[in-house]
Amino acid sequence: MLISTAHHKDHADVIIVGAGVAGLSAAHRLISAGLSVSVLEAAPRPGGRMATEEVDGYRLDRVGPFVSTSHPGLPDDISTVDVELRPFAPGVLVHAAGRLHRMGETVRRPGQPGSARGALTVARALASAPRPLDEARLAAWLTRLAGTSTARLAARPERTALASLSSRGLPTRTLDGFLRPLLSALLCDPELTTSSRSADLVLRDFARGRLAVPAGGAVTLPEHLAATLPPGTVLTGVRVKEASINRVSTEEYGELTCRALVVATGAREAAELLPGLRVPPFHPVTVVHHTAPSPPPTGASLVLDAERLGPIAHTAVMSQVDPSRAPEGRTLITSTVLGPPPPQLEARARAQLSRLYGVPTDGWETLAVHHTRDAVPAMAPPHDLHRPVRVLAGLYVCGDHRTTSTVRGAMHSARRVTDAIVQDFAVRRPGTPPLPAAA
Repeated sequence: MLISTAHHKDHADVIIVGAGVAGLSAAHRLISAGLSVSVLEAAPRPGGRMATEEVDGYRLDRVGPFVSTSHPGLPDDISTVDVELRPFAPGVLVHAAGRLHRMGETVRRPGQPGSARGALTVARALASAPRPLDEARLAAWLTRLAGTSTARLAARPERTALASLSSRGLPTRTLDGFLRPLLSALLCDPELTTSSRSADLVLRDFARGRLAVPAGGAVTLPEHLAATLPPGTVLTGVRVKEASINRVSTEEYGELTCRALVVATGAREAAELLPGLRVPPFHPVTVVHHTAPSPPPTGASLVLDAERLGPIAHTAVMSQVDPSRAPEGRTLITSTVLGPPPPQLEARARAQLSRLYGVPTDGWETLAVHHTRDAVPAMAPPHDLHRPVRVLAGLYVCGDHRTTSTVRGAMHSARRVTDAIVQDFAVRRPGTPPLPAAA
């Protein structure tokens, strides 16, 4: 348990507005540096967009971002947080030409950051593709990507993700039958207008490890971060009306003072507190949750639709991936639409899911449909992977809109904010020697 210093009800060294992953990660780092912190959250519980709804014993994510099991050597890595991850089956299942094919299985070898082998392996239990993809070329490409440093990826010419994929020299059927649907799912960007640099980072994480979700729902990650902060650090149900470098005005507690302010909300909310802050466009996401009498025969695999037969971009039997998300003996199927809910969503989704899973869906029950307008900040080129987090000394902003629009990006922005505050405050981290006196 972290111990906060000099924390008072109406004053802290740093006030953080927003108890999402970025704000909570920043709170941990700042308290570890010896600063007192208050985190103010308008919602009744921490989490931000990583929210999970409980319905009749089911735990249903509103957006449900993927995380990777393999980000070696990064201090802002999700693996440093003591939250259980439930991985999907290796690779993904892609529906193409009326059949499911297992693709993108990866293998990590000791001493290497990651390697990909058998980038397309047709599942033995499923039908073979009439035109096999170029396994060797795809495997070699993923292997090279897995071993490429962040600096080298950031130095590549920037274009859209779609243009970048098309220039890699891979067969069209490999691009359309695997990489495009996979990357669309990882970025929540169906047209792949995202910066190629951000897309390369996401694909590299896929090549290095396995896709996973937090056990118990996406909210368990921010809940764990909040629970392991000193008691009283996180105040929920607090609405901030105005904010400046050394004070915030709230509806519930009046005026609170501080030495520095961090705005760690979503981009749109941040711009309301910090006029002039750029608000990016967003990719909307709609998530549909069903329960079924018995699980479809795809196990814990993520299923992608390469042919875009309907509104669903990807789907999974989530109770097979994470049994804690459904009551014992019950089945939870979670499906994602990349965009707003289209007309006749229920009928079209059921017809598409029946084709994808190869089972009738008439007996399925809809548990919830969640639409999030501002689900994922868009990262079209040119996109600065190091968008400034210091507005001015004493005023900072962090979140997935400052780096990459992923969980990892949000946590990385928290590290950058902490470094900026420690530098501006001339704070000496515990265990480090004092700075030499200025000449």
